[in-house]
Amino acid sequence: MSAVIIKKVSTKSDLKAFIDLHYDLYEGNEYDAPNLFSDEMNTLSKDKNAAFDFCEAEYFLAYKNDKLVGRVAAIINHRANKKWDRKSVRFGWIDFINDREVLEALLNAVEEYGRSKGMRSIVGPLGFTDMDPEGMLTTGFDQLGTMPTIYNYEYYPQLMESLEGYEVDNHYVEYKLMVPDEVPEKFAKIADMIQKRYQLKIKKLTREDVFERGYGRKIFDVINKTYGHLYGYSDLTERQMDQYVKQYFPMADLDLITLIEDEAADNKLVGLGISIPSLTRALQKCRRGRLTPFGWWHVLRALKFHKTKVVDLLLIGVLPEYRMKGVNSLLFADLIPRYQKYGFEWGETQVEMETNSKVQSQWEWLDACIHKRRKCYIKTF
Repeated sequence: MSAVIIKKVSTKSDLKAFIDLHYDLYEGNEYDAPNLFSDEMNTLSKDKNAAFDFCEAEYFLAYKNDKLVGRVAAIINHRANKKWDRKSVRFGWIDFINDREVLEALLNAVEEYGRSKGMRSIVGPLGFTDMDPEGMLTTGFDQLGTMPTIYNYEYYPQLMESLEGYEVDNHYVEYKLMVPDEVPEKFAKIADMIQKRYQLKIKKLTREDVFERGYGRKIFDVINKTYGHLYGYSDLTERQMDQYVKQYFPMADLDLITLIEDEAADNKLVGLGISIPSLTRALQKCRRGRLTPFGWWHVLRALKFHKTKVVDLLLIGVLPEYRMKGVNSLLFADLIPRYQKYGFEWGETQVEMETNSKVQSQWEWLDACIHKRRKCYIKTF
């Protein structure tokens, strides 16, 4: 049996090989949503990703019989470790052939890196922050993946759970939501009531709002306050907020973004619902994650002309003090007619903690089902 050789990524060529491995492993897979090469390069480049203000990382490649067979990122998020009183090294961007020896060698490399930095456990799959994909898919291998989440083969968790010392640290679920023919009566009634009783109003964005009037940062400030208590979360810095505004909002369909403001509190932003047309089929048509020569056209058709049956619910957030006021009903009373107008047939939620019953309760008035599950694993050393 040939030994697995681990090589640390040290050149731009190595990083390119690290990114390209995913396209090789998942070529032709009908469920995987491959990321754009340029996005992956920006996220993994230490001089471009603002998360490196409080993170450090190394990337590793696995070779067997002189062939590239696996990859993994070793990440230490110092802000998250401080917040959650942990000394953890994260593993992310993990891909490997169906070979337990390869997986073990990759994770050993992350463990050794973590030990060298004084860490006491390894946990993942996780990215730099919650804005990166997290959780290994364990159910739903025959379901369409989404751009913000991880798709992986069924053998990934099978091999993961065969390793000694690893246990499940967190469970996630994802929902498939059918777009109704009409706004559910419950949503409509609550939406009408809270607008009158609490002086809440719907705010639709303009480009000027996002880039000149500070709404981009306001949105991420609400996300910090909404998601701050969730598993492994580290608050986004102002530099990260600026980075994400520049990265995602220029191409965003603002019609599919709904904000809720409190008129009685000087138009304070209290809730948001951000969705986009599914890009999965478009990304599958981008050769190896590249927008050239024709990938840009497929992405444009999905983003601007809504040539997809699926809408991805990227972020839904309501400030804690407003959650009992029915703000989610107001969000969906505005968004559902827009989904109908564009011909979307169903929506995909993103990862939700299995224990987060408050988030999942908002789907009870819709035709919804759990169609994907995923896990994060931990090992203490």
